[in-house]
Amino acid sequence: MDIDLAAAVTALRDELIEAAARHDPGQHIGFKVGPIELEFAVELRADAKAKTGFKAWVLSADAEVGAARARTHKVKLTVTPTTPDGEDLMISGDPARAPGPGVEGEDDLQR
Repeated sequence: MDIDLAAAVTALRDELIEAAARHDPGQHIGFKVGPIELEFAVELRADAKAKTGFKAWVLSADAEVGAARARTHKVKLTVTPTTPDGEDLMISGDPARAPGPGVEGEDDLQR
């Protein structure tokens, strides 16, 4: 499956937007999203539609093995998500979701 670098970063942003939409300030625990480090193995391919003539495609683990002889590059990005106002992005779990492993009930969350 081919996915371009912009689509991979957009998918992460969309997941963070969904997590932020679920944030409930009344929950016992929420998280401030700090810097997120992304690392991709990419292959540059000629693209007549791209203004620069090349487009970066993220390689899956399977494709990365097969492309070992091709020109692949490592791209590392660090992003710090914020709200549109520039505030820290806050996320929390879905209150309707079943407790995770090791949590027996609501009393355990309050300790």
